[in-house]
Amino acid sequence: MSIDWKQYDPHLYFDELMASKGEPRLSARHLVEHLESLDDIELESCRQMAEATIREMGVSFTVYTEEGNIDRAWPFDIVPRTISARQWEQTAAGLKQRLKALNLFIGDLYDKQEILKEGVIPQHIIRDSKNFRPECVGVKPAHGVWAHICGTDLVRDSDGEFYVLEDNLRVPSGVAYMLENRAITKRVLPELFEKDEIKPVGDYPARLFDTLMSLSPRRIRRPEIVVLTPGIFNSAYFEHAYLAQQMGAELVEGSDLVVGEDDCVYMRTISGLERVDVIYRRIDDLFLDPEIFHKDSVVGVPGVMRAWRAGSVALANAPGAGVADDKVVYAYVPEIIRYYLNEEPLISNVKTYICDDADQREYVVEHIDELVVKPANESGGYGMLIGPHSTRKEQARFVKLINENPRNYIAQPTLSLSTAPTLIGKGRVEPRHLDLRPFVLQAKESYVTTGGLTRVAMNKGSLVVNSSQGGGSKDTWIVNGETG
Repeated sequence: MSIDWKQYDPHLYFDELMASKGEPRLSARHLVEHLESLDDIELESCRQMAEATIREMGVSFTVYTEEGNIDRAWPFDIVPRTISARQWEQTAAGLKQRLKALNLFIGDLYDKQEILKEGVIPQHIIRDSKNFRPECVGVKPAHGVWAHICGTDLVRDSDGEFYVLEDNLRVPSGVAYMLENRAITKRVLPELFEKDEIKPVGDYPARLFDTLMSLSPRRIRRPEIVVLTPGIFNSAYFEHAYLAQQMGAELVEGSDLVVGEDDCVYMRTISGLERVDVIYRRIDDLFLDPEIFHKDSVVGVPGVMRAWRAGSVALANAPGAGVADDKVVYAYVPEIIRYYLNEEPLISNVKTYICDDADQREYVVEHIDELVVKPANESGGYGMLIGPHSTRKEQARFVKLINENPRNYIAQPTLSLSTAPTLIGKGRVEPRHLDLRPFVLQAKESYVTTGGLTRVAMNKGSLVVNSSQGGGSKDTWIVNGETG
């Protein structure tokens, strides 16, 4: 037997591959036909090949549990997600627009704060932000850019349009898994890369390297770039090591770096100290420099903030960029775009209720069983309430949390997240909900990955896609095709 696409039913959801029962979208036509041509044994062979490739390549992620840190193989589904090139061009333009406006916003907050003075955003929203860093006031980073790497989470609703769910501007992760997903899929479905015009993603490390090179305070032919990791026990360590290797950069921990009396950063090597020009840091602000932030941090570099403020080293992303990585600030991004760029947003936000506003808070409390409630600065799907799937006890607890600290919560409608076929057994595919995290680079130039990291809720009916909570992933194909 092979996959019977006439039995595949996404119900009322927008499906990424199938326009209706038995009818693939143009961008997925070759993929669907190929999968249909494979029998159960061949499909199972593809699945096993993917698992073997993941083990061979050592693609893993770390889950933090009460029992300790557990290393797990990367959960992967062999059925790719497809998006038409025409739609992706529009989406990429919207992502560039968004990051450009957010960088202007961050720069303004650490300078004249004009947007606050003009009342576009209430001043207390920034004053009470846990990610605003007074230590960054007055700094002028290269190209006026604070967030050089952004992972923007996109979702598709039942109308088939992309919406921004959140912006990740501190230390966004996942791009290595996007690249490995492609490598795995090329092994499993090599024939399709010969037939279809699938846009490549492999140039990301080179683009990232060029972005980091452009930040160097020294105009030399080969600036010294390092990737600063908290160490092997970090959940994203695989990615830190992968990107350093792909860029030909040094992977370092805090103890490998030292700040000299000249306010320059040096790397310890077997031949002595070597000056560092750019640090791609994968450490949160508060652990970056024990002279300034957490005094007991053992993963940071004492004095690195001093060196950064002196202009002798570049930090990507810059400290303080997380002030815009806040779900309350997210609600104001359309206004931020209009304020700084005098343009209409090319990608819409998901409708958002700000609990800090009394009228909106009242609506959230009255409709909490229908909404998704999120804290302002949590990530990984933690600390949120999915109203329709919650108990009355959980709802009552969140009402209390909202009323105690309204600044810290937003709420959004429960979206009809798009689905894609996912292999769940021999010759069987079922729809599973998913999202998409493209990666946007900005320095002197801007760049958007052709696609991104597609995360899949592997459990039937679940809306939680995070790998730390049971989600999986699949390759994302941007292909020529008229519809989406």
